[in-house]
Amino acid sequence: MARIFDIVQFVDEAGTEMVHRIPERGSGDFRIGSQVIVRDSQAAVFFRDGRALDTFGPGPHTITTANIPLLVDLIGKVFSGETPFKAEVYFVSLREFTDLKWGTPTPITIKDPELGMARVQARGSYALQIVEPQLFVNKIVGTRGVYRTSDIQDFFRSMILTKLTDLVGEMGKSVIELAGMAEELTMGVRAKAAEEFAARGVNLTSVYVEYVGPTEETAKAIDERASMGALGDMSAYMQFQAARAMRDAAQQPGGVAGAGVGLGAGVGMGAAMGQMLAQSMQQPAQQPAPAAPAASAAPKTAGEIQATLDNLDMRLAAGEISEAIYNKLYAKWEARLKELGG
Repeated sequence: MARIFDIVQFVDEAGTEMVHRIPERGSGDFRIGSQVIVRDSQAAVFFRDGRALDTFGPGPHTITTANIPLLVDLIGKVFSGETPFKAEVYFVSLREFTDLKWGTPTPITIKDPELGMARVQARGSYALQIVEPQLFVNKIVGTRGVYRTSDIQDFFRSMILTKLTDLVGEMGKSVIELAGMAEELTMGVRAKAAEEFAARGVNLTSVYVEYVGPTEETAKAIDERASMGALGDMSAYMQFQAARAMRDAAQQPGGVAGAGVGLGAGVGMGAAMGQMLAQSMQQPAQQPAPAAPAASAAPKTAGEIQATLDNLDMRLAAGEISEAIYNKLYAKWEARLKELGG
């Protein structure tokens, strides 16, 4: 037999729930004459067929056809006081919820005027108050099917993050500048998000950006860019990055160092990199033309071939030969070295 709710009430002793549904699953059976007890800072919203209908404010209420007219019209006047009608009741807390946290679950990628691309992370807090419970239930429960407090907070958190992402993109600032603009971001995010919250019956009472800054990998890129500041040329920075990548590859088993080149290539990269940086300081960067390997006696011993491989790494890093020539020559001499058992 269906359970009939003669007394409907909810006491939130912890004060942490924004919305509580009765019954927790399915529809409840209510009848004329049932009691609805609404606590201070609460509203009870009757919900049926995807719509929030009649609302009760604080105090005790006896259900009559007079105080649930929308439900009566929806269901029809065929039921008597003894015949239950089906609906759900959502108890909505009207108190202010403070110190709610938000943060970027994954870094935001932005177009950075200094670094090209950068990844930003941010966190903060916000506070809200439900001011129109029937609108809130219609928009959040009726439209999105969300009524658990944790899910509601996730929804509002995603709204704040969306507005923050939009704002950061519109500002066009470097991640270095954003780190000192927490106050401006706070005001901007609140202005952008307030209307979205209000459209759902919620007042966004405050929002704070407590931290905004680069991810660890972006911070490393900033440090490297700062170390290249004396060059005043982004192309030199890119050359530096390419040389460093070659050096790292030479130190990895199975990479360029697979044929035993590791230590020699790493040292060679350092020398070539130093020469490249010195040339960048003294003259404008020029696009090197592809060069054929210098004519010299072909290496024969394993030691000579190893030295040739080391030299190829340095010439590639210094821009003396193209990557295509490098790959062709490296494959040739690596195969020859293996034939000699090197």
